Amino acid sequence: MTDAPTIRAGTARLDGLDLARFLAFVGMVIVNFQVVMSTETGTPDFLASPLGFFVGALEGRAAATFVVLAGIGLGLAGLKGADRTVAVTVRRAAFLLVLGLINTLVFDADIIHYYAFYFFFGVFLLPLSNRLLFLTIVAVNIIFVVMMLTLNYDQGWNWDDLTYADFWTPAGFVRNLFFNGWHPVFPWIGFLLFGVMLARLRLGEGSVQRGLVIGGVIALAIAEGISALLTPALSAIDPELASLSLTEPIPPMPLYTLAGIGAASLVIGVCLLIADRAAGVLRLVLPAGRQTLTLYIAHILIGMGIIEELGLLGDQPLSTALVAALLFCALATVYAFVWSKVFKRGPIEALMRRVAG
Repeated sequence: MTDAPTIRAGTARLDGLDLARFLAFVGMVIVNFQVVMSTETGTPDFLASPLGFFVGALEGRAAATFVVLAGIGLGLAGLKGADRTVAVTVRRAAFLLVLGLINTLVFDADIIHYYAFYFFFGVFLLPLSNRLLFLTIVAVNIIFVVMMLTLNYDQGWNWDDLTYADFWTPAGFVRNLFFNGWHPVFPWIGFLLFGVMLARLRLGEGSVQRGLVIGGVIALAIAEGISALLTPALSAIDPELASLSLTEPIPPMPLYTLAGIGAASLVIGVCLLIADRAAGVLRLVLPAGRQTLTLYIAHILIGMGIIEELGLLGDQPLSTALVAALLFCALATVYAFVWSKVFKRGPIEALMRRVAG
């Protein structure tokens, strides 16, 4: 969600990555508008309806795709020069931390301040080989499972209104950041590291793009298949054990990580494959894909602000939340297209470059 990297295969920018970033942004807006507008989530027939299944499939997957794309940008930057990448990334992480904490005052489920720590830790892992990065991804998932089995995941949470009681205390902040927040470093940094691994592939080649699509489908099928088999068995032993086999983002268990990686690979692979065949559509949506930090803040301050003024927070059908999200995304796409005719970067992206390099 940081300033979109200039990514080249030969001399041509891989616009498919910006398309993937745009689609991930749309997915996040849909999920977030559903959280604040609809009360249908968690009802027995939520996933049984087509809309519920669609939104349920987006939960956690869209955000994971965003983080993987951020990892690709970080990985490509690292290929250009490690020393400069570390200095710039640390400054940008500080910028994102401040911006995210301010945004948290408005929207509890902010992801930006988590990004700051993904980047801060991730940039120092750039020298690792892909094998060691893979082992690190495995390790952070194992650490999270151990934490789940030994610590109280519910501590700090009021699940009725999705608020976190002691977020602004040192202990609560650290717990939320690394363990039981919306997007905790363990295991979410694994998505960033997976993106770094992808950056080392020849993403401009069709064989790699097709491999991402096929690999993504396989990963998703394995994660969902294992979950479907294990969850009933574990529930029969102890209902709390069933959480270990879920592919939902809360709590983010290993099968969720696998599903998130699969979804990101699928989306990125498809977007790279179709980019050359969808030039007309790309010209319209790519500016939005390159201004996602600005648009993310806008969907909270402006989009949710308007929803609140209209009295549409809570108690709305899922269809209303979906329409509102798509309407906002359409308007945001038009704004970004017009803005790009005058300015090279979105306002917050430009501010970050001015402040952090």
